Amino acid sequence: MSIRPILIHPDPRLKKACAPVEAPTDEVRALAEDMLATMYDAPGVGLAAPQVGILKRLIVMDCNKAPEAAPRPMALINPEILWESAERVMSEEGCLSLPDQYAPVERSAEVRVRWTDLDGAVQEETFEGLWAVCAQHEIDHLNGVLFIDHLGFMKRQMITRRMVKLKRERARA
Repeated sequence: MSIRPILIHPDPRLKKACAPVEAPTDEVRALAEDMLATMYDAPGVGLAAPQVGILKRLIVMDCNKAPEAAPRPMALINPEILWESAERVMSEEGCLSLPDQYAPVERSAEVRVRWTDLDGAVQEETFEGLWAVCAQHEIDHLNGVLFIDHLGFMKRQMITRRMVKLKRERARA
């Protein structure tokens, strides 16, 4: 298990749609373990494979943030949203590929997701609250969509300029 570097926007790999995972192989399971370790280390509640430079349809998440809550690490292969509630929620979103950048994004309050687990079994679950927001955010990544793509042009440009500056500063260090 290793911590992988997280790509920072703008990076062309973050804007590409990802290919389906053929089967949950040992390589895919190792990637999921690395992604969970990377996500917890960051720290974050979700991470998509393209954020670590792998253009495959795999996400990990664990939205049990309360100290008394047991961790619930999840790896979702080829996740798809089957249903979205008509009820919408506005929440402050951030992204590990856009460090320290946050903005309100409107999403469905609940979503029903189907995916394949690491053992090859098909799973379905209805997520709500932070879990629903996280699932939508991470599945967006698999389609080359960042949370800032849900914002207005000016706000998106401002955040992108900050990220270009951050990448330049990190390159110099």
